[in-house]
Amino acid sequence: MRGLTVCLLLSLSLVGCDDRSYREIGAAIDVLAKRSDELPGPAIERLQKIGRRAVPQIETAMHTASPRGKVNLVSALAAIGEPESTAILQHFATYDKNPEVRGACEELLTQWAAASDRRAGAARVVLARIEEKRRLGQAE
Repeated sequence: MRGLTVCLLLSLSLVGCDDRSYREIGAAIDVLAKRSDELPGPAIERLQKIGRRAVPQIETAMHTASPRGKVNLVSALAAIGEPESTAILQHFATYDKNPEVRGACEELLTQWAAASDRRAGAARVVLARIEEKRRLGQAE
């Protein structure tokens, strides 16, 4: 009986903890990843305000977005500015078929590598990895 009461209370407490940010992030990403009448600027600003919580959903969207959508999503990663994004940027700078997408990722990494903040070290490491993979013929 006591276990049933605990489960019931836990279930009720979860109902009250509805986090809407997942849907907000998804809506902003849809604007960036798909053709939309809405301009990308406001969607990027919404994602920037949400911050690092948006990065995993952006990463997921990068795998299915159009090339233009991927470039928009890279702009969102730039606005958020999380060093953890360097792994995402590395992957798409190395393996994406579209040169515009690869260029956008590498350009952002180059900007971060030149900065003197917490993104610089990670960006330098990632740029070296990209160059090594290209040298070995393991990249686009």
